[in-house]
Amino acid sequence: FVTSKTVDVKKSHVGLTFIRESTIHDKSFTERAPKLGGLIEFYRSPARVQWSPTGTNVPDYPKLAQLWWQAIGDASSGAKTAQEAMDSLCAEQEKVMTRLEKSGVQGDIGPKMAEEHDLAYWNADAVKKGNLAPQLKIENEKEKPITINYDELVKSWQK
Repeated sequence: FVTSKTVDVKKSHVGLTFIRESTIHDKSFTERAPKLGGLIEFYRSPARVQWSPTGTNVPDYPKLAQLWWQAIGDASSGAKTAQEAMDSLCAEQEKVMTRLEKSGVQGDIGPKMAEEHDLAYWNADAVKKGNLAPQLKIENEKEKPITINYDELVKSWQK
């Protein structure tokens, strides 16, 4: 889809979700940045691209979102551990995307499922390609937390 900058700037001021790169750099957001707690600095920084993007297409978003909220509910209620909830979410989402791929309903923009491999394979593949995720399980996941000064964190996002 295409969204004009004028429309995106207006909607972004209301919902703080950006579609266009140019909106993030609009002077109105430069002026408003001090009141948005580091959001604009973050979106303008290299840190933004370290997050996993969804790309231009999320296949069957309503169904996948429903599965996400079910998994969150299971984890937060204690019905499942966080790992069990995420494993269940993954399995359910893969069923949906496999069905979409097989049906061909989304044509060449639909999901293309990769061969199933274990975590070690995907970690080695990520390292080879210079990516950060997925990571292997670490021995001590309960390290002592490090507190970072908020102002220094925001400064690190600024150019």
